[in-house]
Amino acid sequence: MSVLACKGGTPVIDPKEYKRAPWPPVDMETAEMLKDLYLSGKWSFNSEMEQKFEQEFAEYHNAEYAVFMANGTVTLECALQALGVRPGDEVIVPGLTWIATAMAVHYVGAIPVFADIEEDTLCLSPEAFEKAITPKTRVVIPVHLYGSMANLDRIIEIADAHNIAVLEDCAHMQGGKWRGKGAGSWGAIGSFSFQQSKTLTSGEGGICITNDLELSDRLYRAKHIGYSRLDPQGAAKSAPPADLICHNYRGLAFPALLLSRQLKELPARIERMKKFAAALKELENIPGVRLQSPGKEASPQGYYAIEIILDPAIWGKARTAAAAIHSEGIPVATGNYGPVYKHMLFNCRNFRNTGCPVSDFMGEQAFSLSHTGMEYPEMVPFIEKAFRKVYENREEL
Repeated sequence: MSVLACKGGTPVIDPKEYKRAPWPPVDMETAEMLKDLYLSGKWSFNSEMEQKFEQEFAEYHNAEYAVFMANGTVTLECALQALGVRPGDEVIVPGLTWIATAMAVHYVGAIPVFADIEEDTLCLSPEAFEKAITPKTRVVIPVHLYGSMANLDRIIEIADAHNIAVLEDCAHMQGGKWRGKGAGSWGAIGSFSFQQSKTLTSGEGGICITNDLELSDRLYRAKHIGYSRLDPQGAAKSAPPADLICHNYRGLAFPALLLSRQLKELPARIERMKKFAAALKELENIPGVRLQSPGKEASPQGYYAIEIILDPAIWGKARTAAAAIHSEGIPVATGNYGPVYKHMLFNCRNFRNTGCPVSDFMGEQAFSLSHTGMEYPEMVPFIEKAFRKVYENREEL
C-alpha cells in the first residue's frame, strides 16, 4: 500500500484541521461602518475616508504623501508617467514578478528590460540591474517579492550614479520596512496593490507613496483626470502639466475604509508571520530544501508568501513534489508566477531580455506558502512532517 496521500495513503493532517487565516477578513463592526458610509453618500471624489487612509498609510510607511487609486497596476502606470517616462524609454524590471510590473511599462509606450534576480532573496539582482543599463534607461523597478525585499541600498546607489529613478513595486510588501523605514519610501515612488490576495486587501485598490511634493501632485492629477488635490470637484483651477496623460483611475471610499481597518491589525499579523517564518527554517534540515531569504536589512519583513525551493537533483520536478505535499494537508501553492516573459498573459512583444537563468530556475523549482497559511506557528511541525514524508517516499512520485 502506498504511503503518500496522493497515492492513497493517509495525509499528515486533515486539510480542514490546518489553521489558516480566513481571507478576506470580515467582521460585523466593519460591516456597520460600511453601512454608515453608504448612507452618508460620501463615496468618491477625494472623500474624507480616502484622505484618512492616505494619511494613515503614508505615515505607517514613513512617507509624506500618498495617492489612492483603483488598483495596483494603474499605480505603476501613473508612477511611470509622473516620473516622465516616454515612449521608447527603457525601464528595468526583474525577470520574476507578476506581469503587471512589466505591462505598466508597456502601457506608457516604454520598453520593459528584464534583468535577473538574486538566488537567495528572489528579488532584483543589483549586478544584473547594473549590466542592463543603457543610455535609454530611465527607471528601475525593484520588486519586493513574496517574502523578501530587494537590496535597496545597492540598487539606489547604482541608480543614483546613472541618474535613474527608482520605483519600488511593493505589491507584496505592505508593512515591510528596510532598516526601520517603510518599503516604498526609499525610491522616488512606491507602488502598492490591495488586490484580494494581498496582506491588506479591499478586493481591488492601490496606492502610491512619495516624499516629493511635485511627484505627489503629478500622481494625483494622473489618476484624477487632471484635477489638483486642492480643486473642488467640477471646479478645476489649474491645468495639468502638458506632458502628463491623465486618467480616471480614482479609488473609492469603501475600499479605503476596509484598508484603514486592516492597517491597524497589520503589525500583529506581521509579528505572527515572523515567528512562523523563523520556525519554518527547520525545513532546511531536509536534504534539497531551501527557503527564500528575507531582505538583508528588512526590519520588519513583510510577507505576502514565502517561497520554498527544491533541488531538482534530489526532488525532481518541484511541482510534482508540491502537489504531493498539498495532498498531505499542507496548503502550498503548486506553482508561482514564473518568469514574466514566459507567462501566457504577458502580451507585450516589444521587450528586451538580458538573460535570466535564476528567474527561469525559480519558475520551475520554487513554490509558495501564502500569508494566509503563515499565521499559526503551531502548524510548522505538520509542514515539516509532510515534507519529510514526501522526501523519504519520493520514489512513489
